[in-house]
Amino acid sequence: MDQDVEVIVNSWNRNIIPWWLLLPQGVSGAIKKRGGTGPFKEVAKFGAIPLGEARITSAGSLPFKAIIHVAGINMFWIGTEYSVIHSVRNAMNIVNKEKFSSVAFPLIGTGSGNRGEDWSLNLITTELETIESEAKVIIVRYKAAKK
Repeated sequence: MDQDVEVIVNSWNRNIIPWWLLLPQGVSGAIKKRGGTGPFKEVAKFGAIPLGEARITSAGSLPFKAIIHVAGINMFWIGTEYSVIHSVRNAMNIVNKEKFSSVAFPLIGTGSGNRGEDWSLNLITTELETIESEAKVIIVRYKAAKK
């Protein structure tokens, strides 16, 4: 949450289960805790999000211009090659369309997606190499704050 970027990516579910029935964890939990519930109420209005697609919302009270939510895990709570690759591609499409100068990605498919960090990092970096963009991209390994 402390990245010096214009926009952050939130690896979200497909919006099949209402956000208020879930207990957001990891990046989503940190967004809710520090940014409020506004972005989650906004993303809920989009309805079901196809796997690997992305939607943009406000950043709530976080110091970013927006949050890009990606459907990075399937209905079985697993990150797949398809979901990660398409999440990166679709998030970057929004970054380029909106002309954001910088973006921070979490390791999509880890955490609730039950995949390893190296697996996710490899897929993300490989996909980013195929995308033309002027934006600075930061990949963040999320670590929960110690209590």
